Amino acid sequence: MTDNRPIAFFGEVMLRISPPGRELLLQTNQFQVHVGGAEANVATGLASLGHATRMVTAVADNPMGAAITRELRGRGVDTSTIVAETGRVGLYFLQPGAGLRASEVIYDRSHSVFADRSPDAWDWEAALSGCQRLHLSGITPAIGPKTAAAAVAAAEAASARGIPVSFDGNYRAKLWEAWESDPKSVLTQLVGHADILFGNHRDVSLLLGKTFSGDGPERRREAAEAAFAAFPKLRLMASTARHVDAADSHRVSARVDTRDGGFQTREVLISGIVDRLGAGDAFAAGVLHGLLERGNPEQAARAGLALTALKHSLPGDASLFTRADLAAFESGVMDVRR
Repeated sequence: MTDNRPIAFFGEVMLRISPPGRELLLQTNQFQVHVGGAEANVATGLASLGHATRMVTAVADNPMGAAITRELRGRGVDTSTIVAETGRVGLYFLQPGAGLRASEVIYDRSHSVFADRSPDAWDWEAALSGCQRLHLSGITPAIGPKTAAAAVAAAEAASARGIPVSFDGNYRAKLWEAWESDPKSVLTQLVGHADILFGNHRDVSLLLGKTFSGDGPERRREAAEAAFAAFPKLRLMASTARHVDAADSHRVSARVDTRDGGFQTREVLISGIVDRLGAGDAFAAGVLHGLLERGNPEQAARAGLALTALKHSLPGDASLFTRADLAAFESGVMDVRR
């Protein structure tokens, strides 16, 4: 029986600002605006697939904050635990890549309402009430000391209530390096609470202070086994392998490891990429969907691959695809659906 209780997501929701097409940021006098944020993207992806999701965050008490809340509510996400306070929303600017020119992200998140909120201000009882799971990412603690403390407090509150925690490594060097941070210490605390880790050999290398290679399934399995040995609560690790041929042509496969073994999908070619950002969040949503529906690591890996591949076709940060879209992808039929 499917668990209909909501999954809680704690993290900052921002506005993404990018030029149209493949223009440079200051080449244009027009910008496109999307609502995004790692945890909100996963919440949206799961809500589009019919699951109950709840966003726990703080936004500015102004029209931009109201627009963020309205957008998430329109996507089917429970916004009752979003608070609006005086201040600013976080922004980030995306300069899309093309051909052999890589995309670039510029952050403008300092002193946002979410970043400056006291770790003691969050009401974890209300945020986690009735929830089946809490989902966090490594972006939240990377923003600054207050959000790092809040992320750890959220994980501790969930664990104290017997609520499982899933964690996406999402290492962002630009954010961690902007303050006197200790990412290994903070991330180790968070992964220690998790039963599901979205991460790869690079994340495990950072956590354990030992270099692991992602060259081939056997070495990826070695990294997963090291993570399982280091973190007793961890029961599943999910990751993608990406080979970038050009900005709009990537080859991607998905892998799910449990303590008993691992499953890796075939590699798919994703060409004509519209928007890569949020693809990792779509993968996380797909894996969680597969686990919620069938509890099967193989099906979770396949659902994660399908949703991340589909996300590359959609502008914006979030996956808006339905179960019918997943079924159509898995059928392999690419012709017009009439």
